[in-house]
Amino acid sequence: MRTFFPWDSCKESQLNTLNPQLWLQVERGKLSKLSSSSSIDSLLKIPEPLVLPFFKPADYVEVLAQIHEELESCSLQEKSSLYLLQFQVFKGLGEVKLRRRSLRSAWQNAGNVHEKLVFGAWLKYEKQGEELIADLLASCGKCAQEFGPIDIGSQLHIKANSGSPSTFSNDNPKLNNVDFRIGNETICCDRQKIAGLSAPFQAMLNGPFLESLCEEIDLSDNNISSFGFRAVREFSVTGNLDEVPPEVLLEILIFANKFCCERLKDTCERKLSTLVSSREDAVELMEYALQENSPILASSCLQVLLHELPDCLNDDRVVEIFSNANKQDTTTMVGPATFSLYFLLSEAAVSLDPQSNMTACFLEQFLESAEASWQKILAFHQLGCVRLLRKEFDEAERLFEAAFNEGHIYSVCGLARVGYIKGHKLWAYNKLSSVISSSSPRGWMYMERSLYCEESERWEDLQKATELDPTLTYPYMYRATSLMRQQNCQAALAEINRVLGFKLALECLELRFCFYLALEDYQAAICDVQTILTLSPNYRMFEGRVAASQLRTLVREHVENWTSGDCWLQLYDRWSCVDDIGSLSVIYQMLESDIAKGVLYFRQSLLLLRLNCPEAAMRSLRLARQHASFEHERLVYEGWILYDTGHCEEGLRKAEESIKIKRSFEAFFLKAYALADSSLDPSCSSVVVSLLEDALKCPSDRLRKGQALNNLASVYVDCGKIDLAEDCYNNALKIRHTRAHQGLARVYFLKNDKGAAYAEMTKFIEKARNNASAYEKRSEYCDRDLTKADLEMVTKLDPLRVYPYRYRAAVLMDNHKEKEAIAELSRAIAFKADLHLLHLRAAFHEHIGEVAAALRDCRVALSVDPNHQEMLELHSRVNSHEP
Repeated sequence: MRTFFPWDSCKESQLNTLNPQLWLQVERGKLSKLSSSSSIDSLLKIPEPLVLPFFKPADYVEVLAQIHEELESCSLQEKSSLYLLQFQVFKGLGEVKLRRRSLRSAWQNAGNVHEKLVFGAWLKYEKQGEELIADLLASCGKCAQEFGPIDIGSQLHIKANSGSPSTFSNDNPKLNNVDFRIGNETICCDRQKIAGLSAPFQAMLNGPFLESLCEEIDLSDNNISSFGFRAVREFSVTGNLDEVPPEVLLEILIFANKFCCERLKDTCERKLSTLVSSREDAVELMEYALQENSPILASSCLQVLLHELPDCLNDDRVVEIFSNANKQDTTTMVGPATFSLYFLLSEAAVSLDPQSNMTACFLEQFLESAEASWQKILAFHQLGCVRLLRKEFDEAERLFEAAFNEGHIYSVCGLARVGYIKGHKLWAYNKLSSVISSSSPRGWMYMERSLYCEESERWEDLQKATELDPTLTYPYMYRATSLMRQQNCQAALAEINRVLGFKLALECLELRFCFYLALEDYQAAICDVQTILTLSPNYRMFEGRVAASQLRTLVREHVENWTSGDCWLQLYDRWSCVDDIGSLSVIYQMLESDIAKGVLYFRQSLLLLRLNCPEAAMRSLRLARQHASFEHERLVYEGWILYDTGHCEEGLRKAEESIKIKRSFEAFFLKAYALADSSLDPSCSSVVVSLLEDALKCPSDRLRKGQALNNLASVYVDCGKIDLAEDCYNNALKIRHTRAHQGLARVYFLKNDKGAAYAEMTKFIEKARNNASAYEKRSEYCDRDLTKADLEMVTKLDPLRVYPYRYRAAVLMDNHKEKEAIAELSRAIAFKADLHLLHLRAAFHEHIGEVAAALRDCRVALSVDPNHQEMLELHSRVNSHEP
């Protein structure tokens, strides 16, 4: 979702001709100087939240539980479809890792080779851009091509008759051979061998036709060359097509199909399928495969095209193949997996351009192939979203209505938008009100209804939306802009900072950037735009009208230039006060200089991981590798890439290779970190300590040494060496590693000095900019009333942290307030599919005898983590109690 744009006429081409000083003075202006409410409105304009093209059940818990229940008893053929539905539910919840795991399960449980082909290509599409990881694994001797090409010919078995029985006989010994004339050439063949190729040849050569009495038959008008027919003759004798060029194989394929020579056709298309290695091959051969009804060849061509998604959809020839395919064509290409194919194609098309004719066409075929209710729901809703974007309102209304009638309550958003566009604002409001009153209310319902309210009611609905789902960004943005219009600047900034404290959303950063412009706080403004560019280098602001990089250039005219030394001082200051956004901005600025970039990109990746931006963090790590100044440095970054993608052993190997070249801080640190995280052997602690000590002996800056001291102290604590840990934490604090306060508090607590632990965490809270985790940790060191207050603060600062909900629920359960305890957990589960919350709620349900509810939560929790041992045990116990 893009945010507001402060001037309707702003185009990037116009910006290039404007003086930056003049632009900032005229186009921005201070809010206090704006003379009319219309000027303020043009500055503070936010768009409506998008109607998302996702499957969003009103109660995802019920749906996931039902899927899991069906998976427990369904046939193998049904599993892939259920996992695909699970994939869609997790996608609607924004759970990237869980949705990928569901897709992998669909691939693993594919009922046929066509599903395997589609799901394999889909997984590759989901993991696009990760080719480097496969290369790195290959360099470690590990094959990562799990979604590589399938040998279609070996897995797709088409029943081909071995030959036609002799229903006719020819007793004339002179006719044992027959000559076939192709143009000016005559080819002598064994009559019975050729007759054995198919029923038509059997009838021709041995039946009651004139040809059965002929010694020569003219086949010149059958589009086969003499070379091709000689290959056919050879096949009739040997059953092989050896050393036949591709163009001749195509002749033979067409000939074999015309004369129903099934064995010949099967052999021919299998040989052709092995020759499909590029998009050009696939496009050319697909035409023949569809015309001649050759499924093995068609599937092989399809596989090559799908493995080039989404790039191949920029090729009009490829789009034409998929757009013009009729039912017979899709059956030839992909057998029974037509729905899955157009599901994947639609996903890729929407990502490229949701408003394109291609997208609409694929979604139409997606809808046509839908059979199950959930498939129809998804197709109706997604096509409705596309029609809405294309301003085809009548068709969008019909589609949203169909999805809504099938049970997809979220499609009411689309219906309400179309109704409002058509001038039926009250109808839209009443439609949402009806949904709210007839089902369990969700945050999105109130957010959507707020669009059709008067101002006072809108604020109330948006407050309710945030209460039910604090992850929705639009309510914060609306409230912040409303406060800014009232010139309550600090309250506006506080409101937008609420969401940025736990969710680094680009649209919220963009809004805050504009607030800072309005307040002439250029230093803060450039911080936000540089953070935006770190997260998304090609981001365009003001509804896509202006490149963020262009705005940065304009704002830089108003801020002081920092030297390299200034930048390092600024970075230390921000790092020490745990200002991660500020640190990102400084690093972005430092990357413009000529200093070594590898280490800066690496620091950037650490911050992005801390801010829960894994994709951006991986991009930064790749850039670190690309800009590494030395071989040993490059190996370290490769090790982190492997470690962060779950390949710990290979990451360790890279660290060891780096150490062999040069003993460096980062190589020892990587090896220690990976070893500590992966090994369950208590004896490895001494090795980790030794590695961290080696790291600290190597040259590095205070930022990293502080982290190493912090990690070393943590290992000492785990080993029971409390005094050594205390020394390490204090040394880390001396070089301003603020997070060491948390470790030191733990040391004091272990020394039975709870008061000192509480005081230490208070220091952390006072210093840290983003301190939800600090409040959470401090809550462990105080009495129940203060604990409750700290955890309420945690939920206010970061509603995604689950420990406070669990703690409050446990306290309520201890006080025999079972319903309130379950309600506390349900409050968070409504917007976060968390294993621990579901586990606890299942246990509570079991405790009060609500077996069905407990079983439901067990099933959902196992959908989140199928291998969680405690959940498996609870599920088994609860399942045995079900009547």
